[in-house]
Amino acid sequence: MKKDPNKGYIALLGWSLNAVEAAEKFDRRYVVVAPDWAEEYCTQHNIPFVSWNFERLNDRSMEIAETLKDMGVDVSIPLFEETVEWAGAINSVLLDHPRLYGQSLLLRDKALMKRRAQLGGIRVGIFEEAHDKDDVIRFLKRVNQTLLKLDGDPNDPIHLKAFDKAGCLGHRVIRTPDEIDAIPDEEFPVLMESHLDGWEFAVEAWIHNGKIAFLNISEYVSLGYSVFVPASPELERYRDKIREQIEKLIKAFDIEFGLIHPEYFVTSDGEMYFGEVAYRPPGFKVFELLERVYGFSAYQASMLVFDPKATAEEVAEFFPREVVDANGFAGCFGVYPRRRVVSRLEIPEQVEDHPYFESHELTPPVEETVTKRTAFGTHWGLVYFRGDDAVTLRDLLKEQEELDYYV
Repeated sequence: MKKDPNKGYIALLGWSLNAVEAAEKFDRRYVVVAPDWAEEYCTQHNIPFVSWNFERLNDRSMEIAETLKDMGVDVSIPLFEETVEWAGAINSVLLDHPRLYGQSLLLRDKALMKRRAQLGGIRVGIFEEAHDKDDVIRFLKRVNQTLLKLDGDPNDPIHLKAFDKAGCLGHRVIRTPDEIDAIPDEEFPVLMESHLDGWEFAVEAWIHNGKIAFLNISEYVSLGYSVFVPASPELERYRDKIREQIEKLIKAFDIEFGLIHPEYFVTSDGEMYFGEVAYRPPGFKVFELLERVYGFSAYQASMLVFDPKATAEEVAEFFPREVVDANGFAGCFGVYPRRRVVSRLEIPEQVEDHPYFESHELTPPVEETVTKRTAFGTHWGLVYFRGDDAVTLRDLLKEQEELDYYV
């Protein structure tokens, strides 16, 4: 597509082919900033490219900001959790706004994030940092003491999460002191949280000039396994409350622009609890699911709201109407082998024959022995579904948990 020199020039931080394809079809100039292994592909396909390895920020970190500034780049967009801090550091230079770097640290460190949310009057569960296994044992005991558990009562679980990893990576659910023994020492320090009983869901909110331009509610069927968009009517009835919470979040974290992906719990009495917030596209291909039902590119949406040269009129024109403009519901399921030894990929017949089944991106197994899942583990690929009824789709996604795709 022809690029408009009067609009922002954007740097995409991290390698995502879907983001690159969206940028190619958009009217903004762009450059991909990714590790050197992506260079060959970019050269072959005429993709503007700058090589940079995203190790921890160090003395050389300013180089990339200066390089992009000299190129005339206006803003950088993080595509992955690991590049959020970099985007904050780079944008503080490009936009001459030093606080953006500090803000990116809040959006990376789960403990700092919860404290900031608490200061903004947002409800969070009980949380603490753990430096070793003894801290975890103490926290498990204290949480259950607070809940007035008697001897012999089963413990309420606690959750352990890595400070700065994406989503389910490093997420463990702990119920007994024995499970604490299984945690490798190198996983510390971690964030510990009390368990919140409730309906967990995620939000994708595009923000322009401190205001919500578009808000999607993603409904989790089983965390770490399945999600669909837009949410079912039962969850959508909380939209006004959810919108209120996101406005609180924008204020608490001082967010002027960009895409945020927070997670919340709604309890049986309708109270909202904040889980965490990410400043990057969500996992589980939610951007792709949104495109299936709404027809707009969520990657382009992010480029638009990040662009300091985007106008309010342009932003308003870009987005469809929430929920009413959605054409059905789209969801996906992350497949994890249910057997210890597998030899081939076999799509279950009832899946292939289901009218909601669309496609999959599973590959035949490379090894026969399936490694045991630690914490939430990583799925082997996604299966996509789309249909007109939220309940049918939700039940279908739930049923996938009992099926064998690898036999």
